[in-house]
Amino acid sequence: MSKPTSPAIFTSTSRMTVYSFLGAVTISACSSAPTPLYHLYQELFHLSPAMITLIFSSYAFALLATLLTLGGLSDYIGRRPLILLALFFNGAALMIFMLAESGAMLMAARIVQGMGTGIAFPTFGAAILDTDKERGPLLNSVTAFLGLMIGTLAAGTLVAFAPEPTRLIYEVLLGVTIAGILMLAFMPETAAGRPGALAAMRPQVSVPRAARSTLLRVTPVNVAGWALGGFYLSLMPTLVAIATGLTSPFVGGSVVATLMLSATASVFIFRTWRPQRVLFTGAVVLIAGVAVTLVGVHLQNVGVLFLGTAIAGLGFGSIFANILRIMLPLAAAHERAGLFSAFLVESYLAFALPAIAAGLAAPALGLSMTAYVYGGGIILLAAISLLATRVSSAQSPATC
Repeated sequence: MSKPTSPAIFTSTSRMTVYSFLGAVTISACSSAPTPLYHLYQELFHLSPAMITLIFSSYAFALLATLLTLGGLSDYIGRRPLILLALFFNGAALMIFMLAESGAMLMAARIVQGMGTGIAFPTFGAAILDTDKERGPLLNSVTAFLGLMIGTLAAGTLVAFAPEPTRLIYEVLLGVTIAGILMLAFMPETAAGRPGALAAMRPQVSVPRAARSTLLRVTPVNVAGWALGGFYLSLMPTLVAIATGLTSPFVGGSVVATLMLSATASVFIFRTWRPQRVLFTGAVVLIAGVAVTLVGVHLQNVGVLFLGTAIAGLGFGSIFANILRIMLPLAAAHERAGLFSAFLVESYLAFALPAIAAGLAAPALGLSMTAYVYGGGIILLAAISLLATRVSSAQSPATC
């Protein structure tokens, strides 16, 4: 009697794994779809670089606030209700983008999108782990980068070569989102739920004593990595157009997609390495990649820009994937939620605030000069962590 039921159980759980993986990739793709359009939005709505970065950063702030309050709610009320809510938010954001006629409407769309993403990422990630504990961590490591790559590349392609440049990519993604809502009806619930939902919505942000020195050492390179991502997803397409004269959204979107493709590859390249070794290597590669990218800006050479971006992406992805592997084991089980929240606050502030500063500086310095200063800051931060990690490795060789 057990043999006939086993395939059904396997099919049900594997179906949810695939659905959750594709759902997380879709949400990530939606979040990066506006990036290749920012230069076009600047021209259509007469937006300054500062306004573009504020629009971008409003997404990050909304995402962070939602993660801290609703990120763990699916453990208490189930995965499916939160997935449905996230997809509704995502669909609403896409519709606002399609109707947008001003910077204010773009910001509203990004805020709604950030809320949807803040619900979707932890919920889809938990569902993947529920149904595939062996491969779940690896799948969760690549969903964000893979989706960001697909979103920027698809948007850049459609904006450059298809009609309705400010609508078509959102129409396509809205269709995918609606399909996800319909398919959810056929997916199993993977979390039984439990009491305590209201208490779970209170943010807990704390750094255990045992993790403080390590967090201090990795903070500079963590900030550097997230700041790099923030610049690419907000201002990089405009920088490509200004520095190289290639104004096609496809080129700008392709540069950003290269960062995310390289970051995805880094997860597979470094996954068998020890976390401390990966972090050290990632910091070196990040420094080299940013330096080459700045040379590309100076030479006004898009090929060198692509090369530097590909190198930087290896560092960006490896740093992102390994800091939590280093941090979380330092906290006791009851302290990990607070430590994870503290990591999110630091990371998303680094994602948004430097990009806003760059947007504010660009009118005075010029975007190319702003990029030199910004890139120099990233190199300096990565070098600080590189030195701190080297000193720590020398003091505790057994941990490396």
